[in-house]
Amino acid sequence: MDLVTVDPGDEVVTAVELYRFYRAAGEETLALRGVSLRVCGGEMVAVAGPSGSGKSTLLACLAGLDEPDGGMVRVHGEALSHRPETVRARLRADHIGVLFQQDNLVEHLTVAQNVRLVRRLVAPARRVPVPALLSRLGLAAVADSYPSSLSGGETARAGLAVALANDPAVVLADEPTGELDPASEHAVLELLRAWCRRGAAVLVASHSPAVRARADRVIELVDGRVL
Repeated sequence: MDLVTVDPGDEVVTAVELYRFYRAAGEETLALRGVSLRVCGGEMVAVAGPSGSGKSTLLACLAGLDEPDGGMVRVHGEALSHRPETVRARLRADHIGVLFQQDNLVEHLTVAQNVRLVRRLVAPARRVPVPALLSRLGLAAVADSYPSSLSGGETARAGLAVALANDPAVVLADEPTGELDPASEHAVLELLRAWCRRGAAVLVASHSPAVRARADRVIELVDGRVL
């Protein structure tokens, strides 16, 4: 498998002055306050900070799953923010893989079927071969298993397989190792590093010291601002 077309060092994802506000019960929460960042191909960046600092909101905006109230996200130089959902969905399918701590898997589908579901959204030329991907992630033996029968480490790797099924140039992972034992966490981080070596830009939001140690650099968020 060698489908990522990003050259190491190319600027892949850019955020400029992102602001995000939430209003509930008459109160306003400032989730992001002018956050800017750039991530290049071949780079793994950790986003650290206390709970409520804006890490998940930032990743949602970078994925086009949430719209910033101000600022702009660009992927491969193309605007992602403030565009119709159909356009954002197509850009996600073409360029972005998203790994959540939970909910990356559809429970009534097998591991292989989950991966194939994502593959259907992308052009045939960019479809990662399912057996090769599952083998690389150590999941060949559980390809026909359902998520409820997987161990914690297998679940994390299966979620990663779904995130990588469209051969993304950008991988956004939100607390991907939060509930894993040290051995499983190490395995997932090694796989993310391997994707970096293929040229992808990887951004991981996490509290974990292990994530910090494996990242090329760390962005600290506090109260929605970059320190």
